[in-house]
Amino acid sequence: MLGRMGKIGVWYAGFAVYAAGVALFSGPGLDHWWGTWAAVGYALAAVAVNLAAGRAWGGRVALALAIAGALVAPSIWLMTQEPTGPDVAVAVRAGVLLLHHGSPYLSPAALAAGGWLAYYPYLPVMALFGVPAAIGVPGDTQTWLIAVTFLLLYATFRVTFAARGGARRRDALSQAAFWLACPIMAFPLTMGINDPPVIALTCLALALLARHRRTGNGRPWSRDLLLGALVLGVACAMKYTAWPALAIAAVFVATRDGMRSAVKFTGIVLGAAAGLVVALAPGALAHPSSILQNTLAYPLGLTTAKSPAASPLPGHLIASLGSGGHLAALVLLALAGLATVASLVIAPPATAAAAARRIAIGLSALFLLSPATRFGYFIYPIALYWWSALADRRGSRSVAVVPLPDVIAASGRRRRGDAAPGDRQHEADLIARLPRSGPARRQVSPRRAGHTVA
Repeated sequence: MLGRMGKIGVWYAGFAVYAAGVALFSGPGLDHWWGTWAAVGYALAAVAVNLAAGRAWGGRVALALAIAGALVAPSIWLMTQEPTGPDVAVAVRAGVLLLHHGSPYLSPAALAAGGWLAYYPYLPVMALFGVPAAIGVPGDTQTWLIAVTFLLLYATFRVTFAARGGARRRDALSQAAFWLACPIMAFPLTMGINDPPVIALTCLALALLARHRRTGNGRPWSRDLLLGALVLGVACAMKYTAWPALAIAAVFVATRDGMRSAVKFTGIVLGAAAGLVVALAPGALAHPSSILQNTLAYPLGLTTAKSPAASPLPGHLIASLGSGGHLAALVLLALAGLATVASLVIAPPATAAAAARRIAIGLSALFLLSPATRFGYFIYPIALYWWSALADRRGSRSVAVVPLPDVIAASGRRRRGDAAPGDRQHEADLIARLPRSGPARRQVSPRRAGHTVA
């Protein structure tokens, strides 16, 4: 069996193979530059892990090499040696428009004359990443995307690992750095693609929901639930890909904490998103048609300009058959949404990790069936599944209001002398979780008995 360091070496070797494939087969765009630099960085990281022979410093050196090769070096290269990529150019233009006109969107007339590069298919808060370059602050769009994504990932793993207690700051730092070095984050960040911060915000919101504890006075609300709602509200004000997370997270909160908490949670998310849009882009509200053209009609292929996102996935292939095929793709997309809703009604997620997996499945269906789609969107489900695996393994300890029959049965086994080897410890754990006061110790509400908070 491979040890931990050996497994990390295998991961780096796999990353190197993937990056080499990008370098060889990505076509005439800028992607091949990332693949060239990253393949070297990942290969050196794999060699460093093997040479270290299990020493702790080997992992740190390998991680530094991976970040240098897959993120730092190609970002600097593209920022200094190559012309600005389309994603960065669109972000900077949106920042300029936001500063001068209070809206990152061009008018419908300008959209018709400008082609696909005239569209900005994101929500207003995303335009903030283009503002530093627009006002001349040092650091290109990639720099700010990398910095914000890293800080959000660090916060995510601080919350995720601290839920068990005893997690060190170094653990969260290492995990955030490893995510940053992986292709799912390093590739889009290098190219100036803005999905990583949305993914990080979604994972942070789920981590806060997982850490939520029912307050001592019995009201199912806490600071973590409030913070999770605000964080998800920021993500929803950046890109529509966060909206399925809102729907599924609300169902999770309703399942665990009750409908009143879910309504309050949803209201805070929507209020935060709307407040950010109004505060940052008041000019966009005066022209709602521009918002719809940019953020809905263009991604769905309903405009004269077509998105260059055209990976050969089912939705795009069906839409390419003509007007009937495009309609069929939209119908299939709607049916996939209805199927997701039905699954939430039939089997609602009971933990934050389960909610993350359900979001990943819903987004996978969305990306598979969307008329304008690309393989790169699948970094969302990959990252969410990855976080759910970490949350399952490192997730918060259940905080339960223990039903009285469990304690009585455990004490009965002890009196009869037939306790199994683990029963005494189980009994001690049950009793330790009960309230310390006299009357409360003997009474447990039937409605709350066995209620578990992830």
